[in-house]
Parts: sequence; structure tokens; C-alpha cells
Amino acid sequence: MEFRTIGELFLQVVGRFGNRKPAFLIKGRGRYRPILYTELADMVFRCAAVFRRLGIGPRTSVGIVSENRLEWVVTDLALAGIGAVNVPAFPTLTAEQLEYIFDHSEAVAVCVSNRFQWIKLRSVLHRIGRLQHIILFNDDPVEEPVLYWNELLSSVREAPEQLRREYEEAVSAVRPEHLLTIIYTSGTTGLPKGVMLTHGNVVANIQAALRAVPIDDSDVLLSYLPLSHSYERTTGYYSAFAAGATIAFAESIETVAQNIMEVGPTVMTSVPRLFERVRARIMSAIAQQPLPRQRIAHWALSVGQRAWIAQQQGRLHPMLRLQWKVADRLVLHAIRQRFGGRLRFFVSGGAALPTDVGEFFFAIGLPILEGYGLTEAAPVLTVNRLNDLELGTVGKPLDNVEIRLAEDGEILARGPNIMLGYWKDPDATEEAIDAEGWLHTGDIGAWSPRGNLVITDRKKHIFVSSGGKNIAPQPIEQRLCQSPYIDQCLLIGDRRPYCSALIVPDFEALRTWAEQHGIPEKDPEALTRHPAVLEFIWQEIERLQHPLARYERVRRFALLPKPFTIEDGELTPTLKIRRAAVEHKHAALIEALYSPNLSTPWVVPG
Repeated sequence: MEFRTIGELFLQVVGRFGNRKPAFLIKGRGRYRPILYTELADMVFRCAAVFRRLGIGPRTSVGIVSENRLEWVVTDLALAGIGAVNVPAFPTLTAEQLEYIFDHSEAVAVCVSNRFQWIKLRSVLHRIGRLQHIILFNDDPVEEPVLYWNELLSSVREAPEQLRREYEEAVSAVRPEHLLTIIYTSGTTGLPKGVMLTHGNVVANIQAALRAVPIDDSDVLLSYLPLSHSYERTTGYYSAFAAGATIAFAESIETVAQNIMEVGPTVMTSVPRLFERVRARIMSAIAQQPLPRQRIAHWALSVGQRAWIAQQQGRLHPMLRLQWKVADRLVLHAIRQRFGGRLRFFVSGGAALPTDVGEFFFAIGLPILEGYGLTEAAPVLTVNRLNDLELGTVGKPLDNVEIRLAEDGEILARGPNIMLGYWKDPDATEEAIDAEGWLHTGDIGAWSPRGNLVITDRKKHIFVSSGGKNIAPQPIEQRLCQSPYIDQCLLIGDRRPYCSALIVPDFEALRTWAEQHGIPEKDPEALTRHPAVLEFIWQEIERLQHPLARYERVRRFALLPKPFTIEDGELTPTLKIRRAAVEHKHAALIEALYSPNLSTPWVVPG
């Protein structure tokens, strides 16, 4: 299937499948219902007509502030078809952040999902220079006039064939070099930058991704990551749609486990944080079993891991194959059933996948294809293939992407997927893309012996200790999070005499440990202050950091009673820790970790 723009992609896929199968599965009134391609097309054509009536056309910016839902997709496909520019924003952003994005992007209209998002936007309306229309997806009553989505689509009276012709005419005028979207990067400091991606950028990435990752029209994907993020938009939405796969939207991140059982996906895009949580829950459930069952489960996981490694190396001998079958029948099959029973593989991105987490999923028979990219690359640059997997790497470049390493190890990328530049910021564009077209990613990497890319850390995250040692925090944080009692970890050490860490325990596992050791506290605040708990976590740190160089080891730590969250501004939408935000919030505690008067390796928050 050849297409040059997102509008062409949409028309070709609709023409191919029509009423034969659902394009989407949408949860409503307690169950998932199918949305056929013809139903989707009718809504997109109507939505495009509404936008034209409102004076929205080529190169006009329109914002979307919404959770994942069908209206998000319909709005996006309508805008793409008429040549308008989608400016998505995360629904977790503050009113002031939305004001900046929509004023800076010159949005003339913004679609919001519900009354809560409308209230945020209302407070800054007078400061968004070109905004003329607010469209509300829900039918929530609001105090001021807005345009209601359902009313707008119902008001379109033209015949379906006429609406289709008008959409097709508009699509024919859109060129690959035309702007498709402006995505504002969720930076940890300073103002966000608007990444300009053309139809050609995104189409090139979709086509190359589908040549690398085997998805087809028999697949079902469960989407829970935000569509406003380039990773989910290109991989979990556009690429899946182009392949003819059915896409089901999870109700929320909290309901993913339930929705997996309802949908039975065959493929899922996710981020390492979810894999870490899932593994922790499974291992916690195993720990609650009688000792004989625990031993069987651990034996089965060990066999699964050895068998997977042997299979990759082409050395799966008959005895190990037999053990693998027994392990699968006793334990591994039951674990896979927790994922709906049909899952073929995961795709992981957005952050580095800890090797031990990957090993666990391979052991249970659910491979994870880890990839790497960034919004400025639309976003995928590299990915592991099913027939060429190497844990601890992000795989080989897509077939239309070039990767090389600068002298300092920075990853440089070039290809048709690289952004047009930053909106209204030529200086930042010139800094990011050099005269030869190489995008400077800001990530440090190396090549594995097998030719796969290994990400060390963000260039700006590399610490230089007061003793002059370079320290990459991410591998150390991942190592400490291998403890079943450590949920989140942030390493401190830039321009400091030694490394320290802010640690969020896994409170479920910690409560179980406390109960087993006669400690009555259940409250997170009390647990993180208990001397025996602090001593135990220190022993875990010491156990895990033994292989590290002395200057990389954590010498002091603090336990935090509350996890880092998106809502508190401590995590990005793909669940990566915002270092600057966390360090600012806990500045006093961090200073206490370097007090010369400490008599213990830990500090208790005041």
C-alpha cells in the first residue's frame, strides 16, 4: 500500500476494509463495541465539513486536549485530510502550559474532552491571541457558549457521497512536505519547543516501522499511552491503522489490566514503567504462595529464561526443550493468560528497558521489542526485530534511517523522518540539525558487537562528580530498582563528592516484609521512618551496587513516602522521572544527604 500523506493513508485503509472488520473498539456502558471503517469514515467526513464551515483549512492550527478516545482520532484524521495542523496537548497540563502552547502555535480552535479541561482553558482564553472556537467532546453543561461535538456533527446535512468527494478533493491538495502537526516537547526546564512534523516525516516513519515490526490486519492492539505523545501516535495508532489492525482504547492507565482481559490484544505498545510494575506484581503474587509452589514458579522462570537464550543462540537441546514444555504447562502459560491469552509481543519505547525486566518477559514467553526514538524523528529511529533480538540494546536503525556516533558518543540521526524544525525557533533548529542534516539527539550511545545500538544516558544527565568522574545515572537507577522493595529511584551526584539517591519503596512488598519481621506500621510515612526498614533498604542497596565502581556507589539515601506522579509534575506522560522537578521539590532533603554530621547512610525527610 503506497500513500504519501495521512489523508491518503486513511482513504486507502477505509477503502480496503469498509464494513468487513472494526477499525476501533471503544468501551462504553460496561463493554467494548466495534467501530467499523465505514462508521469512522462517516464521522471523519462530517468533522472535516464542520472544520471547513468554521473557516479552518490548510495550515490552520487546531489544538486537542483530551484523553485517548474516538473523537481524538476523528478530529486528527479530519484535520490531516483538509491540510490543517493538529497541535495536541497532554490533558495533565496546567492552564498556563495550555495557554503557552495554543498561543504560541496560533491555534484558532481547541477541542477539549470534558468540562474539567474546558474550565482550565476558560481561565486563560483571553490570553490566547487567535483562538476563536472551543469544541467540547462531551455533552457536559458549561456556563459559557461552546460548540458541542455531537451537535456539530449532527448539523451536517450534506449527502455522504458529497462529503466524501469534498474530503478526497481536500486530501488531493495536501503534499508530503506540508505540516501535519506541531508537538510540544515536555521539557524539564524552560519553555517547551514545538516540533514541526510533516506528512512526509510521519509517513516515512510509519512505512519503515511496519517493515521492521510484523503487524497486520489480524492483530488487535490495546492503546493506553497518550495519543498526544509521538510514540503512541505513530506506533500504536498510525502504524497499527495502516496495517489494518484493530485498535482498542484502554479506559485509563489504572484499568489496563482489566482491559487486557476484555480485549485480548495480540500486540501492545508500552513503556518500561508498566513492565516493571507488572513483573513486581507477579513476583509478589508468587511470594505469597506456599514454599513448594514458589520453588516450582522460580524453577519455571529459570527454565524459561535459559530456553529463550538457547533458542536465540540456536542451541536448544532436547532436555531443555522438554523442561521448557513442562515449565510452560505448570507456570508460564498461566502467567501469559493474565495478558488476555493472545499476546504475541510488546513494543517498548519512551525510556530504557531494564535488562532484568526484559529477561523476565522473555522467560514467560512474551518478547519485548525495545526501540528508540524521539519526537524530532517522528519518532522511531531503531528497534529490535523478532528475528534479531538483543536485550540491553534498542536494536538496529530502521531501513530509511542513518545513525552515527559523534566523537563524544552522542547519537546522530538522519533520514526522511527528521523534523522540519522547531516552530518559530530557528536558533534551536540550527542547534539541533547540522548543515549535513544530522539530528543531534542529546543521547549518548555505543554499538554492541552484533551491531545494535546501546543507549547509555541522556547527554545532559551525565554527572561529573566533584572528583571529576563521569557518571551515567540511568544504569545505576535501573540496577537499584531490581530490588523488589524499590519502586522508583533518582540518583543525585552532579558536582557532588559522592552519589546519593531518592528512593520510593514498593509499599506493597515493603508492608509484607514488615509484617513478616514484626513491624506493625502500614502507613507509608511511618514505614519510611522506621529504623529497621531503613537498615533493610540500605542492605538492598549495598547488595545491588556491589559490582559498581566505588565512585558510582550510593553512599546515602532518603526514602520518600509518596511515589513520583504525572499529576505532581514529577513524571513525563511516558512515566520518565523529571529530574529537575524532583530535585527542586526535594532540594532541602538533597542538601541534607551531603551534611557532614550524618551518622547513618540515610536521611529521614523532615
